[in-house]
Amino acid sequence: MSADPKIAELLTELHQLIKQTQEERSRSEHNLLNIQKTHERMQTENKTSPYYRTKLRGLYTTAKADAEAECSILRHALDKIAEIKSLLEERRIAAKMAGVYSDSDPPRKTMRRGVLMTLLQQSAMTLPLWIGKPGESPPPLCGATPASSDYVAKQGDKVAARVKSVEGDEQWILAEVVSYNHSTNKYEVDDIDEEGKERHTLSRRRIIPLPQWKANPETDPEALFSKDQLVLALYPQTTCFYRALIHTPPHRPQDDYSVLFEDTSYPDGYSPPLNVAQRYVVACKENKKK
Repeated sequence: MSADPKIAELLTELHQLIKQTQEERSRSEHNLLNIQKTHERMQTENKTSPYYRTKLRGLYTTAKADAEAECSILRHALDKIAEIKSLLEERRIAAKMAGVYSDSDPPRKTMRRGVLMTLLQQSAMTLPLWIGKPGESPPPLCGATPASSDYVAKQGDKVAARVKSVEGDEQWILAEVVSYNHSTNKYEVDDIDEEGKERHTLSRRRIIPLPQWKANPETDPEALFSKDQLVLALYPQTTCFYRALIHTPPHRPQDDYSVLFEDTSYPDGYSPPLNVAQRYVVACKENKKK
């Protein structure tokens, strides 16, 4: 089955799941209203009789079952969304690879910077939020949680890559994985801001995978960088990562980090606080200043 019909099928299934969620929620509202009314009667009578205790126990048992049913449907819907995004990414990569030019062909047209910045912002906004089950720990690449030691980034994944500039200096750039050679343990990556230009071959130590999920500060604060922690963060409106200190971690799932970039043009050596999305903040591999 080609990508488009498959995506259409998944979208239809997602629509049905959304309808089921609403139906489940409507059913549970009646029970929640009964719980509220029972509590009001208990307050009016100023007593908790065995009758009310038994009734509330039954109502809360039903409410718990309703919530679990709705949660199951929502998780199924999230899986469908992830599958749709994966298929869209596969199609994008296939189109990109089909458009690769040989050395004798003209280079591909470079994306306009404004369009690129908008796409990077959208990518940060649509990064899925990790929603674990009770007691479940955030997985690797959720927020500040690092990748496992044997992790290999997939084709199309975005990473922070340490490359040499034309002047010979080294810098961390936002790049896209083209391939990984298991025999040499080296990546081939494209600079996200230089599509169609030089491709970089880099060792694993020069690659930092970006988060694949946002961490929820309200449920998994341990999966976020802490205040004053040294990180690499994507400087706003650029495609380069620079050293920075966490000024304020996110307080809500939709919040960004507030970071202080190292900047010698300021008296204290740091920029004013700037917002950077979770997707573009990674652990700093460099412990000492150059």
